[in-house]
Amino acid sequence: MSEKFPSKEQAINFLRESGCPENVIKHCEAVADLAVEIAKKCLEKGVNVNLELVEMGALLHDIGRAKTHSVHHAVIGAQIAKTLGLPEPIITIIKRHVGGGITAQEAKKLGWPRDVYTPQTLEEKIVAYADKLIEGSKRVPIEETIQKFSRELPPPAIARIKRLHKEMSALIGDCK
Repeated sequence: MSEKFPSKEQAINFLRESGCPENVIKHCEAVADLAVEIAKKCLEKGVNVNLELVEMGALLHDIGRAKTHSVHHAVIGAQIAKTLGLPEPIITIIKRHVGGGITAQEAKKLGWPRDVYTPQTLEEKIVAYADKLIEGSKRVPIEETIQKFSRELPPPAIARIKRLHKEMSALIGDCK
């Protein structure tokens, strides 16, 4: 496993070569732009964050959508990233970006391997949060995402998204 991060061009090539449609690539680019913006706000406030990891993790977070658009894209994406030899921190971002995270109990029900699927590091949280603020390639208010997800996900999953929003808002303020 390499510890060297790919360049932006290499990351986009990984998405294309894996079979991600252009709309997914545009989404990943929009999430990366917002994630980098959030990470820079963290740095301005004196909070240490790995900007390069945030950008590459955000660019590659949906690589699993080359194979499926279901929730399983996180686990499949992590598998694709491993076969590409990507650094473990990027693989972890891919694995942990869905919703506000997937609990161990939910992961077991989904048939996923035993692992941690909730964002733990600041970089993981930034990518998961930025992903909730981008619909397609357009920035949307968190309230819109919560409303949309409320029709699809159980209340505990919505509560995790709200906690992520509260944590990120406390750190960087409102992200509009």
